[in-house]
Amino acid sequence: MTTTDPRIDAYIEKSADFARPILQHLRKRVHAACPDAEETLKWSAPAFLYKGKLLCQMVSFKQHVAFGFWQGAQVVGEAQGEAMGQFGRITKVGDLPPARQFDSYVRRAMALIDNGVKAPRTKDARPKPTLEVPDDLVRALDAVPAARQHFDGFTPGKRREYIEWVVEAKQPATRQRRLAQAVEWIAEGKPRHWKYQNC
Repeated sequence: MTTTDPRIDAYIEKSADFARPILQHLRKRVHAACPDAEETLKWSAPAFLYKGKLLCQMVSFKQHVAFGFWQGAQVVGEAQGEAMGQFGRITKVGDLPPARQFDSYVRRAMALIDNGVKAPRTKDARPKPTLEVPDDLVRALDAVPAARQHFDGFTPGKRREYIEWVVEAKQPATRQRRLAQAVEWIAEGKPRHWKYQNC
């Protein structure tokens, strides 16, 4: 039985004119191939669950739409183009695979979930160089002992995520906001991407 979510209707309605027919088509195709798909929002974009697991997701940008399967490489192969998802920058329904092929991708993604297959983790064998903690982040951490304690206990990768986030800010005001937010989250023992850990 098809389960729809009114938040997806609202998302499609707010999307650009060119994107609406693409999103409606994708929604229709997913439900046609997987009648048990449930709609939800993940990372503020329409997503489809199958047996409680993320099956696929679509997202609308200003000039293109992207669509991807959660286990994309195992379903479709490597992504096409630079856009997120497996089908590159979608600007019209014709950019998508034919219905029969698309449906076979959906069924393949369902089979992976049915069989308990998890997406393989890829790891870059090259070690990343250690990043120096910028002075303003050092001062901000030192001002909040709980933040300093957690930061020192983080793995190098978790520390790197915060350092990169702070130093990549282009404007001084943005950097100050990020510093404040980082110290707040670090004091609570949260990694940089804590919001997405339970998805």
